[in-house]
Amino acid sequence: MKNFIREFFASCFGTIVGLFGLGAIIMTIVLLNQPGDPEVEENSILKLDFGAAVPELSNNLDKSGATDLESLFAENVGLADLLQLIAMAKEDPNIKGIYLSPKSSPGGFASMKKVREALADFQASGKFVLGYANSYSQSTYYLASAADKLYLHPMGGIDFMGFGGQIMYYKGLMDKLGVKAQIYYAGKFKSATEPFRRTDMSEANRKQVREYLNGAYMQYLEVIGESRGISADSLYQLANQAKIRNANAALQYGMVDALKYKDEVIKELRELVGIQDDKKAKLKFVGLSGYYDVKKKALRERSAGSDKVAVIFAEGSIVDGEGDRGSIGGEFYARTIREIREDDKVKAIVLRVNSGGGSAFASEVIWREIELAKEQGIKVVTSMGDVAASGGYYIASNSDKIFAESNTITGSIGVFGMIPNMRGLYEEKLGLSMDTVKTGKFSIMSRDMGQYYAFNEEEGAIITQSIEEIYDLFKNRVSEGRGLKRAHVDSIAQGRVWLGTAALEIGLVDSLAGLDAAITEAAALANLGESYDAVHYPKIKNFEEELMESLTGGKKVDFSPSEWQKNQLLQDLDPELLIWMKQVKDLRSMQGPQMRLPFELKLD
Repeated sequence: MKNFIREFFASCFGTIVGLFGLGAIIMTIVLLNQPGDPEVEENSILKLDFGAAVPELSNNLDKSGATDLESLFAENVGLADLLQLIAMAKEDPNIKGIYLSPKSSPGGFASMKKVREALADFQASGKFVLGYANSYSQSTYYLASAADKLYLHPMGGIDFMGFGGQIMYYKGLMDKLGVKAQIYYAGKFKSATEPFRRTDMSEANRKQVREYLNGAYMQYLEVIGESRGISADSLYQLANQAKIRNANAALQYGMVDALKYKDEVIKELRELVGIQDDKKAKLKFVGLSGYYDVKKKALRERSAGSDKVAVIFAEGSIVDGEGDRGSIGGEFYARTIREIREDDKVKAIVLRVNSGGGSAFASEVIWREIELAKEQGIKVVTSMGDVAASGGYYIASNSDKIFAESNTITGSIGVFGMIPNMRGLYEEKLGLSMDTVKTGKFSIMSRDMGQYYAFNEEEGAIITQSIEEIYDLFKNRVSEGRGLKRAHVDSIAQGRVWLGTAALEIGLVDSLAGLDAAITEAAALANLGESYDAVHYPKIKNFEEELMESLTGGKKVDFSPSEWQKNQLLQDLDPELLIWMKQVKDLRSMQGPQMRLPFELKLD
């Protein structure tokens, strides 16, 4: 009886808490939707700090890890919209300049390169771009160095030591746990499985990582050097000799223009907008999300009845089925492309890829829909972002033209499959055993049953054959799609990763340019002239729209206490640990052969 009473009141309390939380959410929605369009005040400064993640497509982020209402309802401005907003700010008489104070980088170096170009175009109008931070990482400095004037806090610093890469290896842990990875792969550079079968880098992987890092680093130094008026060789020596050890050294060697406290920067900003003599006047900053709210309608304005260039943003891991926001679900993207190609107004498609790959099956499903679009006479151009490798390259391989940035990571034409054998863990560590009855010689070769039994030579040969067949298909896709001889594809495949500049030389891409150039090319191939609309897909609902849909019986949003508690616990973990946890989770969720990038790219 006591247990019943306790559980009854606990249930009632949980219901009350749930209703209170839902009421708070609904109230928040009401407040966010008060009438009146937002405006930018006169003498405003656009503040870019990139405190929130910047996906390729606005709001295309999985919000299941949100730990508070603010992050749930916040609109994440995508890279495509960010670049347009900077262009709009250039023409906006109420925006006097940009205050660039990056907390993090808005993507990889290819993404930041486009932001730098947008800032340079903004500066061409005569408006200022002032950069300031307490300290700079190598990635935020790359972005901030585009500013007219670059300042640093007197006790701050710049992390300027050169690029380095490291990979965590799990084999030693797996050996202790009694878990053995049964791995099958095609391509000597296809090293995505190395952490599960080695304790260090293979020479092949070390070679490709070294070549990528060296190439990317040289581009990094050249871009910064051009902005700061310092030769790339001098910058290399500064980093190699660890000369930039404090703020004074950063100033001494020309990495910044001055060392200033925040109040001094505020004073200069007041002078730049012309209110230095008005002590009552306050600086007016508008953040990225705020400016997005103001310009949202203008960003989405379309001219009715005109031809369309459909810009499909494919970012994240390629997964089977529908996928989640921020991933590339094979079925979801195939359906999206199918709906696009059935629209008579769509004359061209630009596939914007920012993905290290994933499921081979899902990649093929997407490839097929692209092929069908081409058969209908729709022109297809791919624009590569920070990374378009492995499965990310597969879905692009049959495009009429492929555009990449000079520092895009691409290639990685290879395939692997992995099934962990958990028998040692079950029997030796947990005291569990398993027996089976089978109807045929190979009845235990399913993924789930294979976790307990080691595959013998004949069974391994069957899996290897499957991997080789998919690898052979991958190379055929590239050979036919790119018009390259099969022998050449064989030589540049092998799972090897290439930088955009090298990819151009070996024929994997056609041109080094960004999304705008790809859209222009697609329109030209479709003979559209100047009269067309570039329409973004897939259509992403913001969290508020999803919530209202959930309340009215549509797609459900998870507000369970357990989910919120889990997210609250995870937010305090070391970000590095979260990265490895995500990698293991992704590997556990793999179904069938995979086309994935051989390393996790992290910029700092």
